[in-house]
Amino acid sequence: MYLPRRALLASALAMPTLARAQGFSEGRPVSIVLPYSPSAGQEVTSRILTEGFAERFGGGTYVNEHRPGAGTTVAARYVARARPDGATLLLATNVTFTMAQYAYRNPGFDPDADFAHISLLSEALYFVAANPKWQSVEQLVAEAKRRPGELVFTSWGVGSVAHLLGVDFCRRNGIEMLHLPFNGTPPALIEIIAGRADVIFTTMAAALPHVQGGRLRAIATPSPRRIPTYPDLPTMQELGYRDFVMLPWYSLSAPPGTPPALLGQLEEAAVRAFATPAAMAKLAENGLVPAARGRADMLARIREDRRRNQELMRLAGIQPE
Repeated sequence: MYLPRRALLASALAMPTLARAQGFSEGRPVSIVLPYSPSAGQEVTSRILTEGFAERFGGGTYVNEHRPGAGTTVAARYVARARPDGATLLLATNVTFTMAQYAYRNPGFDPDADFAHISLLSEALYFVAANPKWQSVEQLVAEAKRRPGELVFTSWGVGSVAHLLGVDFCRRNGIEMLHLPFNGTPPALIEIIAGRADVIFTTMAAALPHVQGGRLRAIATPSPRRIPTYPDLPTMQELGYRDFVMLPWYSLSAPPGTPPALLGQLEEAAVRAFATPAAMAKLAENGLVPAARGRADMLARIREDRRRNQELMRLAGIQPE
């Protein structure tokens, strides 16, 4: 059973929990700590995960505990210091383990030593979303070359995935565009809809209602292959941008010292939860794809993305704060 935080107390008194069923965390409800304010991608991912846990462990009480701030490091620090009993788990993102250490001099945690990583869970499909006046990537680039420094790309913050992709895009084309960062995705999208900015590299989930409503135009995707629900939308690689691929992810980790037997149970339950047809359909509805393949795959992905993101941070001129 999944419950918002305000319903936690009543349900905790009324229901058996995952912890009681398994004899760990001393009967307390299980907290899934999220690094952002409520958003579609992480909420859907958390719901699929906790429904899988309920099935695997025989019911339970779960709460989404939002701890946004400082590039996901607030949530990460909290979980890194939690008791290793299964009652507190981190639903992190690629930012947490492959970018934060290059953006902050002291993020407050070691992304390797301070966590027991369990599995990736889902990946977020991305759009190159533009003001409807732009028909294609080629048209946008041509205009940017004609008017250096006048076109604008937005993001949800300096050092964000959207920022780094914009920097890489400009570098590859030898163009100059103004970067306009915002505190969150919605205002970044609104600026483009209003015509005061031109383009953003953003999650499909965030942009989709505006694309469907004609307020934004999807002109490409940095996904490795075409999106099944948008088969006519070209990938950046098809447009000649070699290795221009971004699949940000959500993952599951526990505090260090969590018993290996428990970690194995959580890994098995997570992988199984995201492999069902119902889970795959729910993910697709929200611009996500399943990525739960266990701990070894997660560790390999962290190493791969860390190398790439470090280089993109360097190109963007981002110095640790």
